[in-house]
Amino acid sequence: MQDKGLYNVGSIGIESAFSTNKVLKNTYMLLGMTLLFSAMTAGISMALGLSQGMALVLSLVGFGLLFVVHKMADSSKGLLAIFAFTGVMGASIGPMLNHYLAMANGPALVMQALGGTAVVFFGLSAYALTTRKDFSYMSGFLMVGLLVAVVAMIANIFLAIPALSLTISAAVVMIMSGLILFDTSRIINGGETNYIRATVSLYLNIYNLFIHLLSLLSIFNSDD
Repeated sequence: MQDKGLYNVGSIGIESAFSTNKVLKNTYMLLGMTLLFSAMTAGISMALGLSQGMALVLSLVGFGLLFVVHKMADSSKGLLAIFAFTGVMGASIGPMLNHYLAMANGPALVMQALGGTAVVFFGLSAYALTTRKDFSYMSGFLMVGLLVAVVAMIANIFLAIPALSLTISAAVVMIMSGLILFDTSRIINGGETNYIRATVSLYLNIYNLFIHLLSLLSIFNSDD
């Protein structure tokens, strides 16, 4: 009886590990495809020369599609929804990229932001995957930090204080870095078993990390 119990525990552990590895594999595969698709739609948006107003409209559409993705995540329609979401989000940053590329050192800034985003994501993901630490204790801090950052961003639309913009971007970079650890840890430890929802979480972390890292680099560059 004892041997049978140990066998059952071992079987459950193996099945759990297999399930986690499957979610991780599917998540990273889908994440790679959605990032490439976003890059394509961003390129199309840049080529069409979409306005900042259209970028705002696309961002609002993307916000709505985010809820659709979460609702359909348990069905095959979730895949269509996530590509629609990431495609729209990619297109929404086209005008912003055109703005930065028009700057004197714009192309270099964009490449630095892309490189920095990749280094942060792969570095933190590797740390979470190798240590397999549980970062769930960070959830409260990250949620509060995110809410404060959103309120500060809304306020700064009207205040337009450069120092506050710098502070917000630095804070968001830190928060997104923490969320990469948190979300990767959730997948590893079984807190997130749906690869579509896991992909959306990591995609948004990378998306916001890139935008605010680019903003930071442009601010420091303008001070030179």
